[in-house]
Amino acid sequence: MTNNDILRRLRYALNLPDAGAIALFRLANTDVTEPQLLAWLAKEDEAHYQSCGDQQLLAFLDGLILQRRGPREGGPVTRPAVAEPVNNLVFKKLRVALELKEEDILAMLAQAGFNVGKSELTSLFRNPGHKHYQQCGDQFLRNFLQGLALRLRHE
Repeated sequence: MTNNDILRRLRYALNLPDAGAIALFRLANTDVTEPQLLAWLAKEDEAHYQSCGDQQLLAFLDGLILQRRGPREGGPVTRPAVAEPVNNLVFKKLRVALELKEEDILAMLAQAGFNVGKSELTSLFRNPGHKHYQQCGDQFLRNFLQGLALRLRHE
């Protein structure tokens, strides 16, 4: 899954207009123009398509966390260099922003027709150096985003 796909799916699931998405970037101290956002949301075969970088996607998610949960105690959000796979970071940041419990995530995955065990889920949230750490694959993230859209769009 590309970062553009993730951004597109999140924007749909959260039912965000362009201005709302740009506002999330601004909350994370990242300036994004409307044409730039539209280029990231475009399909790969469209002429104005541009690839969305890891830092831009993570800034969007940081803005979502700030919007939903407020600023972190102890100071502003800092974005270190990406030290683990982006899919895992996306999954972790969405869990924080939407205040999801394991049961919620498992229910969303099941709603999308993707059944996993609790141990498989918790392995995605471990530190990369942990012996039971597992990378979040594209299929896993795609099904989670689908379940998220089903839940949020039908509430």
